[in-house]
Amino acid sequence: MITLIPAYEPDHQLINLVQRLQEADPWLTIVVVDDGSGPDYQEKFDDAARLGCHVLSYAVNGGKGHALKSGFAFIAERFPGHDVVCADSDGQHGVADILAVADRVRHVTAAMVLGCRNFTGDVPARSKFGNTVTRGLFRLATGQRITDTQTGLRGYRADMLPWLVTVRGQRYEYELNLLLEAKQAGYGIDSVEIATVYLDHNSGSHFRPVADSIRIYAPLLKFLGSSLSAFVVDLVLFLVLIAVTDSLLVAVLGARLVSASVNFVVNRRLVFEHGKDTSLRAAATGYVALVIVLLAANYTAIWALTSISVPDLPAKILTEAALLGISYAVQHRFLFARKARAASTAPVGPSEPAFPETHIPALVPAQFQHSMTGKSGNQSPKRFRSN
Repeated sequence: MITLIPAYEPDHQLINLVQRLQEADPWLTIVVVDDGSGPDYQEKFDDAARLGCHVLSYAVNGGKGHALKSGFAFIAERFPGHDVVCADSDGQHGVADILAVADRVRHVTAAMVLGCRNFTGDVPARSKFGNTVTRGLFRLATGQRITDTQTGLRGYRADMLPWLVTVRGQRYEYELNLLLEAKQAGYGIDSVEIATVYLDHNSGSHFRPVADSIRIYAPLLKFLGSSLSAFVVDLVLFLVLIAVTDSLLVAVLGARLVSASVNFVVNRRLVFEHGKDTSLRAAATGYVALVIVLLAANYTAIWALTSISVPDLPAKILTEAALLGISYAVQHRFLFARKARAASTAPVGPSEPAFPETHIPALVPAQFQHSMTGKSGNQSPKRFRSN
C-alpha cells in the first residue's frame, strides 16, 4: 500500500502527518507531491525526504488534480501492483482513518473507497454548505447517494491507476470528475466513515470559493445554461402556438420539437464534451426516445395543472423545472456517457508499462525531480528529464 500526499505550500501539518504514519507503520511507503510550492517551502519537502518519503517536485503549480495524476503515474511506474491511499497534507485526516481506508481497499474489487466525514461538530459554514450542494447535485446527476463528495481521503486499487490518469481535470474538479465517471468506467464507490476535522476553521486550505467552485460545478452549470436557453425557446414558441392554434397538444409538440433540436446540438458539442465518443446516430436515437418520454410527461403535467385552473405560464415553468433533473441524469449517465477505456481494466504489472512514455510529459513538466530516500535513511536525490 502506498500513501500519496499532494501538497501545495504546506505548513507543519505535513511533517506531523508523515511522522504519525511512520509511527503507526515504520515500513509504509509515502509519496509526497510538491505541487509547485516554490523555494520558500523547500525545507518542508526536504524534511519529508529525510524522513524517507519519495518527494516529487515541479516548478509551477498545476493544481490538486495534476498533483494526484503525477503521483499516480510515478507509483504505477515505480511501484507496480501497489494500491494507493490519498490523504491531504493539512492535518484533516487522522492516521487511524487513513489506515481504515487502506484496509477497506484490500477487501473491495473494482471500487474506489472514500473516507466520508459525517460533518458533525464545529464545521466551517462554507464547507458544510459546499458539501451539501455538491452531494445533492451529484445524486441528481448519477442517482448515487454519497455523504461526502469532497473528501480528499480516498483509496484506489492498483488496477485503477491507468484509468485515474485519463480522467479530466487539473484542480479540485478532478476528484468530483472521478466520482462522476466511475460508473461508466466500471467502478463502484465504497465508503468508510471518518472523523470530521477542521484545524483553525480550515485556514490551511487553498480552495478558492469562487474560481474552484466554478470549476467543480462547470458540467452542471453548462447544462443549466443549455437547458435555460432551450427553455426560453420552448416557452416563447409554446405561448405563440397556443395563442395561434388554441391547442395545448400542438403548442407542446411544436415548441418541444424546435427546442429539443437546439438542446441536443448544444449538449453534445459543449456540455457533455465526451459525448462525442458516442456515435451521432446512437446519441440522436437515445435523445429522441428521451424527448418522447419527457414530452408525454410534460403534456400530462401541464394538462393536470391547467385543469385545476393553474395559468398556462406557471404550469409550463413548474413542469419544466420538475423534469430538468431527470433530463440531466439521463443524458449524463446514458446518452453522452464517457466510454470506459480499455486501460481501466488492464492490470498494472511489471511486465508491461502502465503508462506509455508519450503520456508522461502530459502529466508532468519537462523537469520532474524525484527526491528518493530509502528506509535506511540514505538520501539519493535524482533528477530526470522527460523527452
